[in-house]
This record gives sequence, structure tokens and C-alpha cells, in this order.
Amino acid sequence: MRPDPQITMPQPNTPRATIDPETSTVHGERRRDDYAWMRNRDDPRVAEYLESENTYTAAMTDHLEPLRQTLYAEMRGRIQETDSSAPYKKGDYWYYTRTEQGKQYPIYCRKYRSLDAAESVILDQNALAAGEEYCRVGVMRISPDHNVLAYSLDTSGSEVYTLRFKDLRSDTNLPDTVCSTYYSAEWSEDGRYVFYTVLDEAKRPFKVMRHALGSEEHEDAEVFHETDASFFLSLSKTRSRAFILIISHSKTSSEIWLLGATTPLAAPTIVHPREAQLEYAVEHHGDRLFVVTNYQATNFQVMETPIAHAGKDNWAPFLPYREETKVDSVDAFASHLVVWQRENGLTGIRIVDLASGGIHSVSHPEPVYTVSPGDNAEYDTHVLRYQYTSLVTPLSVYDYDMRTRSTKLKKRTEVLGGYDPSQYGSERIGVTVSDGTTVPVSLVYRKPLERDGKRPALLYGYGSYGISIDPAFDSQRVSLLDRGLLFAVAHIRGGGELGRTWYDGGKLFEKKHTFGDFIEAAKHLIERGYTSSDRLAIRGGSAGGLLVGAVLNQRPDLFRAAVAEVPFVDVINTMLDPSLPLTVTEYEEWGNPADGDAYNYIRSYSPYDNVVPQDYPSMLVTAGLNDPRVQYWEPAKWTAKLRALKTDANPVLLKTNMGAGHAGASGRYDRLEELAFWMAFVIDQVTRR
Repeated sequence: MRPDPQITMPQPNTPRATIDPETSTVHGERRRDDYAWMRNRDDPRVAEYLESENTYTAAMTDHLEPLRQTLYAEMRGRIQETDSSAPYKKGDYWYYTRTEQGKQYPIYCRKYRSLDAAESVILDQNALAAGEEYCRVGVMRISPDHNVLAYSLDTSGSEVYTLRFKDLRSDTNLPDTVCSTYYSAEWSEDGRYVFYTVLDEAKRPFKVMRHALGSEEHEDAEVFHETDASFFLSLSKTRSRAFILIISHSKTSSEIWLLGATTPLAAPTIVHPREAQLEYAVEHHGDRLFVVTNYQATNFQVMETPIAHAGKDNWAPFLPYREETKVDSVDAFASHLVVWQRENGLTGIRIVDLASGGIHSVSHPEPVYTVSPGDNAEYDTHVLRYQYTSLVTPLSVYDYDMRTRSTKLKKRTEVLGGYDPSQYGSERIGVTVSDGTTVPVSLVYRKPLERDGKRPALLYGYGSYGISIDPAFDSQRVSLLDRGLLFAVAHIRGGGELGRTWYDGGKLFEKKHTFGDFIEAAKHLIERGYTSSDRLAIRGGSAGGLLVGAVLNQRPDLFRAAVAEVPFVDVINTMLDPSLPLTVTEYEEWGNPADGDAYNYIRSYSPYDNVVPQDYPSMLVTAGLNDPRVQYWEPAKWTAKLRALKTDANPVLLKTNMGAGHAGASGRYDRLEELAFWMAFVIDQVTRR
């Protein structure tokens, strides 16, 4: 697509007449950054430039408006707009969430003792969002007596939350307000105190504070202070309600402190002091803790230790370690231990009867699927709630009786519009890359699948932080499948699909495996006739945007189009700035460029630093002005540099959400608008004749 002569392309170089490019010398390399001025959000020219990019993108995609409207209508038409989640029991109440047609946000509700009882609305997010462009609830914690709700709210997308309190008996807000909190809050058992985490200047949760209900924020007491900038703090409460866990963790080590939930004024006690490369998590059961740890177990194992002497010297194996099985987490109930694991790239559930020692696994009906924990608020229960989905099966909520081994479907997300799963196929293939490693790729498509190279396709990837992109149903994706697109997920190294070694094989000085795996997956799809290079689009967000950027620099010829959402592309400059959120904590993921070897390695793949004069495919790039994870200037600088250097006439479009952050729009209908926008771009590109 060539720009219309009447459409004015933004000119990022204009301010350079009055703003000198930023220059620096790092490890002997003289660096020049012509677009560093975009970092100054207080400069009115920055907002003006971003708005001009939005105007340009709107003009360049105006012809897609009918398709966007059609896609939006299709996606909305598949949603049961007025719906309710499967209720779960907590104490004497049944809690659930429901939505109403035409309303952007969920309504949180409960019923007393019986599902036939009158409904009580505990929080209506639609009311909270009135007059706000953005609204997201961070935490919701009900007091142990079920009388007070602690909830936090972000109205900018900055992920800085204000903690508030609501008296559920009178349905009124309490005057208590706590600012600059993050994603953690837990009640003491007497309902008098709430523990929460606060952010430092780099937006790192670094302190645990204690708030007495009815007091002023300035009276809150500091409970724990994490001084190491590479560690984040979070809180959780054991299902037994005996302990509040203070969890301090980096990318490669962890340290946990126990705070008695019935003794909120007492000092916390440590489980085991942090050690380099030692990770662990704990679950409480009686006089012991279950420990999930990588101690003497690359793929983690389940151990146990007495609470009175909880240190590592007293950790004893509880289950035999299996190298082929990655233990993700455990859930402790009064009579059972549930092990969430993955094997051969698939998630699974193992159940341990704590009285008899018997062990069994939960079976599932499809060869490729994903299971994950559901709402399990009760400790003394024999029923496990879990969620099940696959690329063709909508999200389903099951209750599993751990004694009788019977399963009951409680809720399956309804897909309106006549969706018939039998019309779609899904499979997992293996792609052998240059070093002999086999990379799994999951596929879903509308039948029949003819491998003649004519089918358009969208390849998705992430490949960082050990995060697994497990196969899951997405009703919005049906709009792509019904237009003939094949959707593929490359389970590349750097993710966690095949265990910890899979993650380690795509980080630090092994990071280039991530990009190579993705390129080989694309080549495989082309060479085996699933698609062709002029019909293949790729998509990734955040660290997946880094993936897209690096791959496009190396093999732009493989792709017709690319979507990079809030992409982490200015890797060197960001990792050289420890004042930015996440930088210090991510040295263990990418490396610290203050070290010469790490600098040279990151420099060799950083997308912004490796843009060269060559042809690039059509590109759509998104940003969020208030994004704390990937600053808006990274995608803005990248698109400007691409336009300045690329040798083709394909469009490079930047769309910045001026009122949101990393996750984009917060309302469900607004989110559909965003999906329709990039989907229309992709469909237009890959279905052209």
C-alpha cells in the first residue's frame, strides 16, 4: 500500500532542527539516537507527534472501516452479553460475576447460603467507570467476616492502584483510601487490618504496609522493606487462612516470610533466606509446608518441611522427582494435595490423597488442551474446581470430586452465532530447527485443510519469561478462521511449554534461539504448503513484540504483514536506564548491558538498533501512552526509524492509545474495537490477490 499523496505522513525529524540527537559512548561504541526527544512526555511536540501518527493511521486504514464494523459485529454477536460465571462457595456465601448487555464492565455479586437467595451486588465496575476513559480493578478481597470489601482501582492504565474499602452491610464506601498500591492486598483474620504493597519511583512493589481499618494512610505501618532493586514483593494468603505470605522474588530466586493471619501485629518469620538460583513457593497444611522448588530439581519438585523448622536443611521430598514433568504449582486442601504440572508440552492435574498416599491423574478428552485452576476458596473440601479449554473447545469450568474421581461441568462459555467445533481442526506439529531441537507449533483452522500454499495464515509467538502460550479457545479468532486463515502458535524457546530448560534455552546469551525457532516455524509452514510468504502475517506483543521486531530485521522476506503490540524494541536504551520500571529486575532475563559481553549480545538483536535499509513487510504497531512496562516511545521511535531507512513502499502504521497502558482498552466493547482494528489490517494484507 503506497501512501495517498493527499495523506500527510508524520515527520518525526522536524523537531531535530531545535533538538540535537542524543549521543553517548557505551563500551567503545558511539551511539546516536535521532529520536531520543520522544522520551520527553512533557514536551508538547511529543503529544502532537503521537496524535499526528494516529491521524495518519486512521487515514491509511479508512478503507477498512466497513470490514472493521463487520468484524466487530461478528465478535460481539458471538458473546452472550448478559451472562454469569459459575458461582463458587466461600464461607456462607456464593460469589459470582455477571455481565449485562451494553455494559462494558463486570458486576460482582453474591448470595447468602443458597443460590436461590436474593442477589447482593458487592461492586459494580460500570458505576466506578462512569466518566472515566479507562477503569481496571486490581484486587478484590472480602474481609473474613464478609462485611467489608477491599478493592483497588486504576483509571489511567499506569498500573498504579488506589485501594478503597466498602461496607457491604450498608452498601457505602468507607473513608479509608490508600494510594500507590500494586496487585496485592490481604486481610488479617480479625478483619481489622489489611496488608498491601506500595510502589517506589521505578514502580517496583518494594514495601509491605499494614493499614488499620478506620485510620489515615499516613498512620500505616511498614511491615517489610525490600531494598534489592532486582526483587519484587507480593502477598498471598494460604487457603487454610493461617498465614499471609510475604513473597520477595527476582527472576531467579525467591524468599518467603510467614505472617500469622491471626497475629497481624507480630513480626513475620522467614521460611528460608534467599540464595542465588534457588526458587521456591509454599503451601500450608497442618504443621507443615509443602514446598515447590528447583532445589536439586531443574523442573521443580514437591517437598515438605515442618513450619517450626522450615529452612532448606529440613526440606524432604514429598513426591518423587520426575525430570520429564515440570511442576508449576500445588494447591493444598484439608485431605488432598493438587499438583499442577506440564508434561510433553501439555498441562495436567495430579491428585494426592494425603491420608492414604494414593496418587492419580485427571484425564481429559482431547489430545491438545489446557487445564488451569478455577476458584477454589474453601480449604476443607473434596471438590476441585478447574478450567478446561482447547483451540476448538470454549472455556469450560468443571468441579472434580477428588474422592470419587467424578467430573461435573458447571459452566461452558456459550458461543453464539452457530459455532460448530466439528467444522474446525486443531493439531500440534513439530518443527526441527538447525541445532536439532524440535519446536512444537499448534495449529487451528477451518476444515478442510489443503496444503497447497494458498491459505492465508497468522503466526503468533511470545517466547520470554518462561511464560507458556498454551492452546486456548478464542471466540474472536473465529472471524479469522471463517475467512480462511490458519492460526498458528509457535511454542518457541524462552517460553515454559517444555519445562525450565525450554525457558533457559531462550534467555540471556541463548536469547537468539527464540528468534531462530520462530523463523524456522514460519519457514516450515511455507515449505510444507500450509501458507506462503505473501499470505503470512505474524503477531506478538510486549516481549512478543521484541520477537516480531528481531525476526523482521533478520527475515523480512518471509512475511506479508506484521502486528507488533506495545513492542519492547528499544532494548539497549531501556536496559541501560535503571530508573525505568522493570529494568533492574530484568537483568536476569536479558542481561545487564553495563557488562560488555551482555551489551554486545543484546546489541546484536535489539530491534531498534538493527533496523537497516531493506524491504520490510506492512506493519501495524501499537502503543499505550501510560504504559509502565513498555514506554510509549519505544514503538514510536522504532516506527520513525523504520520509515527513515526501509526501502519499500509498504505502510508502517503507529496507533497510540492516549488514555491507556500496556493492556490496551479496559472495557470489553472497547477491546473488541481494538481487536477488529488489527484483524482488519491483517485480513486486508494476507487475502489480497
